Amino acid sequence: MDFSYQLYSARNEASLDDTLKTLSGLGYTQVEGWGGQFADPAALAQSLKNAGLSMPTAHMGFAQLEDTDAALRIVDTVGIDTVYCPAPPSEAFRLGLGDWQHFAEGLARIAAAFKAAGKGFGYHNHHWEFARDANGKTPMELILDASPDTQWEMDLAWVVKANEDPLFWLDKLGSRITAVHVKDIAPAGENADEDGWADVGHGTLDWKTLIGEVKAKTKARYFVLEHDKPADAIRFARRSMDTLKSFGV
Repeated sequence: MDFSYQLYSARNEASLDDTLKTLSGLGYTQVEGWGGQFADPAALAQSLKNAGLSMPTAHMGFAQLEDTDAALRIVDTVGIDTVYCPAPPSEAFRLGLGDWQHFAEGLARIAAAFKAAGKGFGYHNHHWEFARDANGKTPMELILDASPDTQWEMDLAWVVKANEDPLFWLDKLGSRITAVHVKDIAPAGENADEDGWADVGHGTLDWKTLIGEVKAKTKARYFVLEHDKPADAIRFARRSMDTLKSFGV
């Protein structure tokens, strides 16, 4: 299977072109873009072509997505199939003060526009989306309930960070999951300089089993490697790909 690489992990690298070519050399065929890279979509498309990579998925922030026509022009130029909103639009949501229902309705409107344009749209979770309201509903459920066209890119490690069982959510909402972030959590007290994250296969998550569960229970087409704060983005890319190749998946 093909694995993708979330380019946010390499945001501190000096050269995007060099990073793309290095990733290709390590065996990646796909990358996932993020909002800061779309200032010149035509140049980005050329850089991807030069490296022999595709960008089937991308992250765009809610503010960027609200100008939906402009977002779709970027999508067409770069050759993106599906865009995921990566987070809620303001700090209020992270503090438990945001209006998730209103946000969910905004995402639903964007999803409708993307569907009309023949493109996919969804949402990527952190841990904030699992704080239950008075009715026992999570924000993640509110987002998906607002529109059948809003997909879910499950960041499985953040589900674990929210003290949730990812297998429960794979069973419950697997039909809505179209991509998964493959990232790992360091053992307690380790990798403090990397905010407690780890290269895939060098942390606490059993990704060999989890990939099988995701494939069996979801519609995930994309498996995107990510590390939120790697000390060395290329080390992360190399060691994580080595791990996944060793699984034989």
